[in-house]
Amino acid sequence: MKIFLFISSLLLFSFLLLTLPLKDLPEKNSKPTSTAAALQDDQEKIKLGEHLVITSACHDCHTPKKMTAKGQEFDFSRALSGHPADMPPPDVNRKEMEQKGLVVTQTLTAWVGPWGISYAANITSDATGIGNWTEKQFFTAIREGKYKGIETSRPLLPPMPWDMYRNMTDEELSAIFAYLKSTKPIKNVVPAPEPPVTAAPGK
Repeated sequence: MKIFLFISSLLLFSFLLLTLPLKDLPEKNSKPTSTAAALQDDQEKIKLGEHLVITSACHDCHTPKKMTAKGQEFDFSRALSGHPADMPPPDVNRKEMEQKGLVVTQTLTAWVGPWGISYAANITSDATGIGNWTEKQFFTAIREGKYKGIETSRPLLPPMPWDMYRNMTDEELSAIFAYLKSTKPIKNVVPAPEPPVTAAPGK
């Protein structure tokens, strides 16, 4: 009798399992679907970041220029890699520039003014750029104007308009960072800024 009940129970369980609606079964493809959705979200975020980088004129300063038959153009083979390490500073009378409060540039990647000389940074995904940065560092750099996004570091120098870019939303800054981290890594150690050659007023 016990054997009969056991076999009956087993047959009943098998019948219920086979007739269970498919919607009640675990979705085998749920993980791949969520992964695909996440990848799609990442691509859309990167695309937004690229759009913001272009429309915010980041290439104007951070992409070296080259001379062509049509004049100066962006050298996109070195996109966003900053002032070329082997390019000398602008050959100008710095003292005169500083005293008159003038600003001169060299292919828009090096700037001379009363603050001294500043060079456009490498913001590609290379380690000499922002490859090792965290998103928090990027937010600190843009929101607080701090070099390399380190709170105790020096201020970002002109002409970097961080005090304008700081008004971007968290979503926009996060998208820009995601795009920059996806860029072609270009090794380029940008020269350190130089202080002014003239003494500060009152000294």
